Amino acid sequence: MPTTLSSAVALTRLAGGNSALALAMTLISNLLGILIVPFSLSMFIADGIGVSVPTKQLFKSLVLTLLVPLLVGKVFRETFKGLAVFVDQNRKLLSVISALLLSLVPWIQVSRSSSLLLMVRPSVFLVAVGMGALLHLILLAFNALAIQGLSSISGGSKSMFAKRENASALLLVSSQKTLPVMVAVVEQLSGAFGESGLLVLPCVAAHLNQIIMDSFLVNFWIQKKQSFDKAKVA
Repeated sequence: MPTTLSSAVALTRLAGGNSALALAMTLISNLLGILIVPFSLSMFIADGIGVSVPTKQLFKSLVLTLLVPLLVGKVFRETFKGLAVFVDQNRKLLSVISALLLSLVPWIQVSRSSSLLLMVRPSVFLVAVGMGALLHLILLAFNALAIQGLSSISGGSKSMFAKRENASALLLVSSQKTLPVMVAVVEQLSGAFGESGLLVLPCVAAHLNQIIMDSFLVNFWIQKKQSFDKAKVA
């Protein structure tokens, strides 16, 4: 599953990490996700439980929701320089608008199953939320160990993976998973794994969980760096 479209980059920038690296990883992972997600779902999940996944429709949906907007935005940015300047000057406002519009996508899916949502027991929902939080913790731990391993075998303290700004970007981007792609996948499954509105709900919870948890992590990094700088000055 590709990384988040904006939150990981924003948190990387806030943490003083390599935002250019974070942006490049986000772009590459989402482009690769268009090719990998439809076929991996069909090969590793659907075939194992005897469910048919509409691979072509899913691939088409991901192209329309990810690749086409990216290409259109790039063309407009390169063609209309005034538009590029306006976007750069109002980046924060446009990011908020983008987040609000993206939040409507899962909301539409959830609304379709509003009657079924009322039948879900709170304990079941809390378990789903807890599993999403646990999965993110596992991803953080695994990626942290992977970064340390890559640093050890590629030069130690001189490795690019050992640099704090690169390590923070790698950890945040590789640990977060995008919500729009998850919603697009659920929508194209046409109820093969359950009601789409119910399947989207834990995805939304997991998305919010990872942002909240990573925000605390970034705040910890910032406080640690400030304490280190104060001790260094003293």
